[in-house]
Amino acid sequence: MTPRIKSINGPVIVAKDASKLKVREMVNVGSLKLIGEVVSIDGNMGVIQVYEDSSGLKVGDEIVPTHRPLSVRLGPGMIGNMFDGIQRPLDRIAAKNGAFIPSGLGLSNLDEEKLWDIKIKVKIGDLIKIGDIYATCKESPIIEHRIMSNVNGEVIEISDDGFYKLEDTIVKVKTNDGIEELKLYQYWPVRVQRPVKESKALNKLLVTGQRVLDIFFPVAKGGTVAIPGGFGTGKTMLQHQLAQYSDADIIIYIGCGERGNEMTQVLEDFPDLIDPNTGRGLMERTILIANTSNMPVAAREASIYTGITMAEYFRDMGYDVALMADSTSRWAEALREISARLEEIPAEEGYPAYLGSRLSQFYERAGDFINLNGSEGSVTLIGAVSPTGGDFSEPVTENTKRSVNVFLGLDKNLAYSRHYPAINWLTSYSNYLDQMGDYYENLTGEDIIGLRNRMMTILTEEDKLQSIVMLVGKDALSDKQKNLLDVASIIKIAYLQQNAFNDIDKYVPLEKQVLMLKAIEAYYNYSLEAIDRGISYKDIYNKDLISELNGMKYNIKNDETDKFIELNNNIRSYFQSLKEGEL
Repeated sequence: MTPRIKSINGPVIVAKDASKLKVREMVNVGSLKLIGEVVSIDGNMGVIQVYEDSSGLKVGDEIVPTHRPLSVRLGPGMIGNMFDGIQRPLDRIAAKNGAFIPSGLGLSNLDEEKLWDIKIKVKIGDLIKIGDIYATCKESPIIEHRIMSNVNGEVIEISDDGFYKLEDTIVKVKTNDGIEELKLYQYWPVRVQRPVKESKALNKLLVTGQRVLDIFFPVAKGGTVAIPGGFGTGKTMLQHQLAQYSDADIIIYIGCGERGNEMTQVLEDFPDLIDPNTGRGLMERTILIANTSNMPVAAREASIYTGITMAEYFRDMGYDVALMADSTSRWAEALREISARLEEIPAEEGYPAYLGSRLSQFYERAGDFINLNGSEGSVTLIGAVSPTGGDFSEPVTENTKRSVNVFLGLDKNLAYSRHYPAINWLTSYSNYLDQMGDYYENLTGEDIIGLRNRMMTILTEEDKLQSIVMLVGKDALSDKQKNLLDVASIIKIAYLQQNAFNDIDKYVPLEKQVLMLKAIEAYYNYSLEAIDRGISYKDIYNKDLISELNGMKYNIKNDETDKFIELNNNIRSYFQSLKEGEL
């Protein structure tokens, strides 16, 4: 018997005569053929999660199985495009239907009419395996799309190099099950991790050009990052910075449950942004997935799986991919709403008991890998978290914290005082510091981790001293303590604070970052030495020299690092000119 609707509760449909359906199978519901996914089956009854607006459905409507799980179509045409949570192209939907997405559009995700300039990479008689590249094409001026096999067998027929559409067969392979026709795309279930040959240790830095990240809280390529922060602390802006300036080959940006105006800003800004690593437009290596707060809640839950599956696909080609999820809190809220409609027993704050495991499953798909075809690629996951009221003890933040290795806690007090990025250096951490030691040393010849730790010690001591200053004032401190407060202020203003709207400061190469920090340390060491020689704090303090240090991020251009020699000479000359008891 054909499965039919028994009851409707928003996006949750109960079906009767559903015994032949399979869990996680994709189905078409009702006359509009709405896209749904089978969640559970109990005897003859099944529960289906619908990814579109269920308005207009009625009891008795037919449910048609598709005999495959919820999948994305992976092929040329994804780069530079914008999709919703189940990979429907929003630009083509807008052109045809206007600003709102009607129900029953189906899954026409990639442009089937566009011609791609295909280069065949196999010959007749070759043995081809899953993951092997059998054709390539230029998807954008900087990204070569490498089309990979999803079968094992012998190549028995190939097409000539030339222009082909997605549905054209370009290679035929003889397998144990018969003849397989390989086209320009493949399908992959979004909830299934794509296989790899081997996982590698994470020891390469994801260079972002942001000083607080590259040195203080480094992110490894293939790593996992959480950016929690309350409203107005700059989560979205920080993710925009990472998307534009990180040295990943591919950027996938997921607007998961965010307000429509934020995604509008992304749409307006990204096409105009220039990638500093290539000098080309940022959209030439970017995929956008938008599932705003007014879109169907079930599709929001699917959006991060759609994004991570795309990321793994490009990883398999040998690319380094960075995925930005903004924000996983909105995804968790969708999970909570669907769980409530499924009448599952709620856990803390109404979230389902499996919240932690779902978050872990998502972040575990990150890593640096050797792929099945022998290439090397990575997926770095960067998830923003929006805790209500900035409370980091709420369930989503706590469960995310257990699943990631870099925690960048955004502080509302820093944000309100216009210190951006508003990353609190006392609550944030990176577990990749030890792995980065050799990387830094090979690149710069310096013990960067040791330098970073010495600066962190100054910031930690400054925090302790601030409580004393609030009680009894700065005059009660020793000369060394007063001097330490000055150096901590320099670190915060000159180094940790970075101006995203300044052409020089918005992106800083690693070499300049190191030289800036060494200049600050030189000032600190010379000042300590002067105090040990008996020179008083009031004679050491030099407003002009501190101003020169605070202004070095603007006054020394990124390609003028030789000017740090002059700055260090000024620091040394000033302190050498001091004599005990007088200036």
